[in-house]
Amino acid sequence: MTTLELLKEAIEVGHPRDAQALVYQCLEEGLSSSEIIDQAMIPAMKSAGEYYKNNDADILRILSAARSVRKAYDILQEKFGSLEDESLGTIILGTVEGDLHDVGKNLVALMFRSAGFKVIDLGVDISEKQFLKAVKENPDASIVCISSLLTTALPEMQQVVKSLRKHDPKHKLKIMVGGGAVTEELAKQFGADAYSDSAIEAAEKAKTFII
Repeated sequence: MTTLELLKEAIEVGHPRDAQALVYQCLEEGLSSSEIIDQAMIPAMKSAGEYYKNNDADILRILSAARSVRKAYDILQEKFGSLEDESLGTIILGTVEGDLHDVGKNLVALMFRSAGFKVIDLGVDISEKQFLKAVKENPDASIVCISSLLTTALPEMQQVVKSLRKHDPKHKLKIMVGGGAVTEELAKQFGADAYSDSAIEAAEKAKTFII
């Protein structure tokens, strides 16, 4: 098995220490963050997520997988954080109020950084007022990315998009939405500029707003 395949397996079965060691090994082999994320981390979490859907009693497995991918994420963030020094632009990112999920958001944040963006990660359970405050405090931000895994948090996402639009009548700020609860149809209904269902796609769409 390749190192990437071993990393994917380590995340799927929930072995954080193995995941850390294998990320370091991937970097030593000259693999890029995009390759590590796209070929190991994202597929592993998708696999773990499918397992959870079919075996929802096994919560420990999905939690261990999430911890494993977080360890891998931290290593890549430490290595590629310097990409923000000469960034393509600034992106504000957060999971909406009522939702505490951060694995997908963290992968998107890492992918944005790897693509050359400066990322202001607000975290999880972020209210409409917190998003607006972040936009006001970071006038250089050109994109706001909003995430939600829970359908119960969708009304809050819609409200955040509405408030951002009101704050930015000239539509200079681009709004991206994503997460397990979101669809392209909902994104259009909410008034977002873009929807993505993967970290790779999110980064690629963000680039189109800059060029």
